[in-house]
Amino acid sequence: MWKRILVSVFTVTLVLIAGGLAFLYFRKPAQAPVSAARVRMTPERMARGKYLFEHVADCGRCHSGRDFGRVGGPLVPGREGCGNILSTFLHGMPGLVVASNITPDVETGIGSWSDGEKIRAIREGVDKDGNALLPMMPYTDYRLMSDMDVESVVAYLDSLAPIRHALPKTHVDFPINLLIKSVPRPVGHVASPERSDPEKYGRYLAALAGCGGCHTPKRKGRRLAGMDFAGGEIIATQAGSVVTPNITPDLDTGIGKWSPEFFQKKIYEYKDYAEKGSPPMAGPESFTLMPWLAFSGLTREDLGAIYVFLRSVKSVRHLVETHPSVPGL
Repeated sequence: MWKRILVSVFTVTLVLIAGGLAFLYFRKPAQAPVSAARVRMTPERMARGKYLFEHVADCGRCHSGRDFGRVGGPLVPGREGCGNILSTFLHGMPGLVVASNITPDVETGIGSWSDGEKIRAIREGVDKDGNALLPMMPYTDYRLMSDMDVESVVAYLDSLAPIRHALPKTHVDFPINLLIKSVPRPVGHVASPERSDPEKYGRYLAALAGCGGCHTPKRKGRRLAGMDFAGGEIIATQAGSVVTPNITPDLDTGIGKWSPEFFQKKIYEYKDYAEKGSPPMAGPESFTLMPWLAFSGLTREDLGAIYVFLRSVKSVRHLVETHPSVPGL
């Protein structure tokens, strides 16, 4: 009798587990209906979209061809937006991870996507077919992107030259492929940031630039509480490895001693390299994924706002060795 009870309980448990997995497998992420609006490609919107794409969000860091043989991994001319298989470059990826071709090519890019579908993917993490994107695409930060700015980015995307570059689809390993379905969520209307408040505007820019995503250590994909911007995130790649530095206002282990002038000077040191397309060759001691080249094109107003915001975050004492595998550094 006890054997029959145990068999029944075991059977019911298996059925419940199978049913739960089936539900997770077949369910779609939370999503809003796609907007039917067509983005207007005005000169002002195109210019703003280009600035956001190339310098603030630096979309090319994942979606363009890169030359990591040189400092900063400059973009390869003619490969802007063509996409990459990220898991062949970054170690520790949860499966086959692909940064899609986001040029207007109809067959291999997003030329068949409506503007509303592009906006939903950028801010809500849902693709054309209603599937959840891996949050490595930082849509959890892009949720803050204003309606005006996301439309500007889409206007710029629509203006890119189509590049025929076929890529495989992302295939995320179990169980992460099921867990990421809970991440997307509808956004709704997002107002433009108030530029008259440097701290708030800096927080907005820092989110779009991914500062917290890189400079906050993670465990099992989640940012560690109390360690925002404190550095220590290990990024290992085929070209080299680096640990992100502490950018909180801590005087000894962060950037607390940096003046506004020094902060801007540090970023603008890369401006000549970016403008001339001639960064020096990179070695283990100079390998970096920090988008110096992209950020060197930020305006002084925007860099100043980011500085003000970074000075406002919680100071965390956390000493980080950025290149621990390189002797003498």
